[in-house]
Amino acid sequence: MTSSELQPRQDGALRLLRDGELALEGRLVDASNTTLRGILSLGGRTARCVYKPVRGERPLWDFPDGTLAGREVAAYLVSRATGWDLVPPTVLRDGPFGPGSCQLWIDEPDDAEPLVGFVPAEAVPPRWFPVAAARDDDGAAYALAHADDPRLARLAVLDAVLNNADRKGGHVLVGPDDRLYGVDHGVCFHVEEKLRTVLWGWAGRQLPPDAVEMLDVLAGRVTGELGEELAAHLTIGEIAELAARIDRLRETGCYPQPPQDWPAMPWPPM
Repeated sequence: MTSSELQPRQDGALRLLRDGELALEGRLVDASNTTLRGILSLGGRTARCVYKPVRGERPLWDFPDGTLAGREVAAYLVSRATGWDLVPPTVLRDGPFGPGSCQLWIDEPDDAEPLVGFVPAEAVPPRWFPVAAARDDDGAAYALAHADDPRLARLAVLDAVLNNADRKGGHVLVGPDDRLYGVDHGVCFHVEEKLRTVLWGWAGRQLPPDAVEMLDVLAGRVTGELGEELAAHLTIGEIAELAARIDRLRETGCYPQPPQDWPAMPWPPM
């Protein structure tokens, strides 16, 4: 499905997210910040969502308090501007626990093939990249690895643009129509380099032509309408550094290398 074909569906989802009545179902207990699942209802339409109230955000030493929900929305806006639509529709709205981000819930099919995970070190699947070594409780050797998949390759580019400090394997979802989504973008857009990800398989490799073309288009949009939209959620400095990261990627034409002076992977990685 192309971006133009997805647009009417996304517009409908955004209306539902913004204006639908939100009834909570429960809490996702594995999340570090308050993360609630709910059902949205509007005009006979319903959909599940993930609601993250600002008041439930855990203070972080390196990100200003109360800004994570806005960063979730900003990540969606940038993803939409790329034309790749890798982040589910996300808005900032009021809810049962006050203002917060509200994102469309992605249902993964039961038969969806995982694209990231721990595999026996001697049995890394063909066309997978091992990115870290590990051992289980019995001392058996494993590798944290991910597929050499063009959908993941696009997500790796987007993470470099967003300066995503928390791309865990569990934040990669395969939804209906075999579309890939990245979720959980509350710690993105820092002005300092903070890229932490499990998707290092393409590190240092040349960017594919579609990524180069996307970055050229995105560079213009950040200085125009996209930049104006982001100003509601990010500081002037964060938007300026976003533009600078895009320019650096265009100049090098390569995926970034893992950092040497801060952790390259989030913890836990999955």
